[in-house]
Amino acid sequence: MRFRYICSDCGRVYESNEIMYLCPECSKDNDGKTFSKGNLIVELTDDVLKRAREKEHVKAEDFYPYETKHSKEFPIGITPLVEARRLNKKSGLKNTLYKLDSQLISGSFKDRASYLVAEQAIAHGEKKIALASTGNAGAAMSAVGAALGLEIILFVPESAPINKLMQSVLYGAHVVPVKGSYDDAFGLSIEYTKRHGGINRNTAYNPMTIEGKKSISIELFEQLGRKAPDAIYVPVGDGCIIAGVAKGFIDLRKAGLIEKLPHIICCQSRQSNAISKAFESGKYIPVKATTRADSISVSLPANGRMAVRYIKESDGWCVEVEDEEIIDAELELAREGGILSEPAAACAYAAYKKDAESIKKKLGEDASIIVLLTGSGFKDMAVFDGKVKLPDAIDATAQAVDRLNF
Repeated sequence: MRFRYICSDCGRVYESNEIMYLCPECSKDNDGKTFSKGNLIVELTDDVLKRAREKEHVKAEDFYPYETKHSKEFPIGITPLVEARRLNKKSGLKNTLYKLDSQLISGSFKDRASYLVAEQAIAHGEKKIALASTGNAGAAMSAVGAALGLEIILFVPESAPINKLMQSVLYGAHVVPVKGSYDDAFGLSIEYTKRHGGINRNTAYNPMTIEGKKSISIELFEQLGRKAPDAIYVPVGDGCIIAGVAKGFIDLRKAGLIEKLPHIICCQSRQSNAISKAFESGKYIPVKATTRADSISVSLPANGRMAVRYIKESDGWCVEVEDEEIIDAELELAREGGILSEPAAACAYAAYKKDAESIKKKLGEDASIIVLLTGSGFKDMAVFDGKVKLPDAIDATAQAVDRLNF
């Protein structure tokens, strides 16, 4: 046995190799009016951590709760770290690096969680996985399912970006558009697994999603020369990505490979800021999410309580930005960094920009900073409507070339 479950809220321990979603006791209190309780933390055994500690170099699979057998069929990472000197000159923080998880197979960070859930399903003899998504998680799970021969049932809000939905259709998933929000799709996907069986991959509801996402921290540890950065900026919606980032560094610390956690910074749109508000107020109540950054548009975060816990444990903080700042950041990343990211990813850069002077005061100009860019801009090109457009065609003449003013 490589792991056990611990309830993030009440601390109950569950020694089990079976599939578990939420703490049976704490989840009884969930009524949809406040952030849900009972999210489970996966705690690795001392033997697993000891073996990792004794290796000259570690990989994500050294910290997985399941032994992975299909990494050559669907490889996860290692994704690039980009220096982007032009952007760093503007911020004045010369040791900032941009982690491009848009380079994963389906184009987003969500491949990390989906791959481990697929390994979980295979380990338990399951062939069917259901989930809800606004696009990226669904595309990722559909891609993994296609590679490993698993059946994917995907519930999506009908308003989700068409590019992301078409990805899942092309991968062969059963795509079910829902007349409602992400939260509505989430509820229906859980009903599906209750009624029809299979594994539910929903973010945070299945604790293996966080375990899959922590792989990025193991990668960063090795890419940075076996050390943690001083701070990492993470786009946040439901709180699962930021929990995964934190959990990876927590496991590295437990293994004795780092001494302290980096400051983990929650980056949210002001139009979808439930976790930021909870961090500041201590009140775990939903908001009306209206942000254009669909991947982080969440009214009632599925992993909000754990996210707040980990932000505090890492001595982190929250930064809120306007949607207009997110789109401007997306354009700046493209034009001055050569990086095309989707709005949710650009939220991390917008927050980093807003925070630059504060970082200099807190950590100094030489601080090691990571900006996590979670998804490709190719997934949602419609966001640029009204911001940029293709120029008009010119005549095929030398005179037309002479009239160009650049």
